[in-house]
Amino acid sequence: MNVVHVDTPGGSYPIHIGPGRMDVLDQCIPADATAIAVVTNPTIAALYGERAEAALARTGKRVLRIELPDGEAYKDWQSLNLIFDALLAQRLDRRCVLVALGGGVIGDMTGFAAAVYMRGVRFLQVPTTLLAQVDSSVGGKTAVNHPLGKNMIGAFYQPIAVEIDTDVLGTLPAREVSAGLAEVIKYGLILDPAFWSWCEENAQKLRALDPEAIAYAIRRSCELKAQVVGKDERESGLRAILNLGHTFGHAIESGLGYGAWLHGEAVGCGMVQAAELSADVAGFDRDDVARVRALVAAIGCPAVAPDLGADRWLELMQVDKKTEGGSIRYVLITRIGEAVTRTAPDDAVRAVLARTTQ
Repeated sequence: MNVVHVDTPGGSYPIHIGPGRMDVLDQCIPADATAIAVVTNPTIAALYGERAEAALARTGKRVLRIELPDGEAYKDWQSLNLIFDALLAQRLDRRCVLVALGGGVIGDMTGFAAAVYMRGVRFLQVPTTLLAQVDSSVGGKTAVNHPLGKNMIGAFYQPIAVEIDTDVLGTLPAREVSAGLAEVIKYGLILDPAFWSWCEENAQKLRALDPEAIAYAIRRSCELKAQVVGKDERESGLRAILNLGHTFGHAIESGLGYGAWLHGEAVGCGMVQAAELSADVAGFDRDDVARVRALVAAIGCPAVAPDLGADRWLELMQVDKKTEGGSIRYVLITRIGEAVTRTAPDDAVRAVLARTTQ
């Protein structure tokens, strides 16, 4: 087992990475917990619900399950209220613990519910997708989507621990693996050139879920994210660079309808577009743009974006948490391993859209 520590003003906690972590979830539950609510969806519940609940039952606490509809399309207020309905109906108090058993959608909604139920209860992240393991489960970002924008309503709220069971990756569809790898390579592109080069060399091993390669990729991704979150928990500066590709990617998700593309697929394609914009306005090397495009394709993500129309693209990107005073702030790469946030002329963005969409 590998352990990565996250230390933020909002809470310090461990990330445990290794096989079999699903079977020791009881070790993460505080002794004073009065009840445990496992929030999941039918797909994950069928695979891991009984196993997780059996481990949690060893605490001697009451364990209940809350199943939400499966998919990004259901990351909304209606699904969030299903959590509150169950917690209130079962009379769970402020010493209960919520367990997010699932991917990024479940993790985000469970964390948000924990942040606001009785003004804050504890929660545990048990991510079951690669993307959630390397990104969304770490750092305390929680949210639901709004029809006008992705993740626009939420809170920064840290879990008590993150339990990453590498065994669960074997049940992921190939498309989900590729989506998770988009977030993996992002860390190298913005923070660690050596890790980026390692990802280029090991792309096929990563897609094949080679145990040694995937374990290293998860650990290094968590280490890099923990470093950034520890310095900037609430995304007031440095943490914004973790959104590389997300301004373009969120526009794809919103424009096509949530769930048409996986989040990681949209981010992967968005990184290609961000690299193109970086070359035009931030001095990023054109040869490195080709490397970004090649690696995004190598991990199995789309490298060409849908043609939503330039005006619609710009409209969707305006609804972005990095927008300030009506100006969109993009995450741009100055060189592999370094990124900045800054504005870019609309004409430059339109030129990028013209050559990256079809």
